[in-house]
Formats: sequence, C-alpha cells, structure tokens
Amino acid sequence: MLDNKLFEEVKKIFVAYLEKKELRKTPERFAILEEIYSRKDHFDVEELYISMKNKNYRVSRATVYNTLDLLVDCDLVTKHQFGKNLAQYEKSYGFKQHDHLLCVECHKVLEFCDPRLQQIQDMVGELMKFDILHHSLVFYGQCTNPTCDGKKEPKSTQKRKYEIED
Repeated sequence: MLDNKLFEEVKKIFVAYLEKKELRKTPERFAILEEIYSRKDHFDVEELYISMKNKNYRVSRATVYNTLDLLVDCDLVTKHQFGKNLAQYEKSYGFKQHDHLLCVECHKVLEFCDPRLQQIQDMVGELMKFDILHHSLVFYGQCTNPTCDGKKEPKSTQKRKYEIED
C-alpha cells in the first residue's frame, strides 16, 4: 500500500535529481517509482518488470533497469548483491538502517535491526579515523523453520522484520 505523503517526498527528490542531471521526467519513470514505493518486499528487476506489465504499464526491461540505476544513484532505492547473480532492490528513503539474513535454499530475505551494530560502526570509525557513510551486512544460511521452501525454485522473496533489543 502506498503512503502518499512519503511518495510525494520521494517524488520531489526524484524530480530534483532528474532536473539536476538534465534528464527527462517521463511518466514511466514515475510509475516505476510508485510501484517500488507501493511494495513491502525486496525485489529483482524481473519481478518489478512483470508487476508493471501485469498492471498494464507500457515499460520495457531497459526502462526498468535504467530507472533503477537512477533511483539507486539518488539514494531512493538500495541495491543488494546477494550471492553471485542475485541482485535485489528495496526502497530506502525514510527507512532505518537494517541488515539481512539470506536463506541459501529458498532465497528468502529476512531483515533485522540490532543497535549494537551501529555502536560497533561508530567505534570502528573513531578508532580508524574513518568517516563511515553506510554499511552492508548479510548473513547467509538456511531457514530452520518448517516453512522453508527448501530446494524448490526460488519464489519471490518474503520479508520479515526483527528488532533486537539492546
């Protein structure tokens, strides 16, 4: 479900970015942005493309790829490289830092947030005299719950959030 207030903020950022780069503000680009900010999960290019096609948007794969590159460049979308060929994306504006668990069998992506990681990042930056801008942490393993799809073909990734208390 689309949060209209958030989407208007994101759209303003994207418009400013496109104007700064002297790029066209096409309806297709904004439709892709809206589709992404309507989603609750991680997605790959093919999933996004099929979702757009199923909603009768006239977009090409090339437009989806190119728009995703622009959205990553202006920090509205984050690209994750889970494994060798498993690039996935998620909306990023207005969402707090989190990290990921990836099941190597069913390819589910789980999210978690542990405030201790921020403390470690701050400490390492201070000790190493390094201004850390952001980080990425992915744990690879296997689901231990009975709902894991095992070695079946990967389905669209599902997202569950976990907060770890200090």
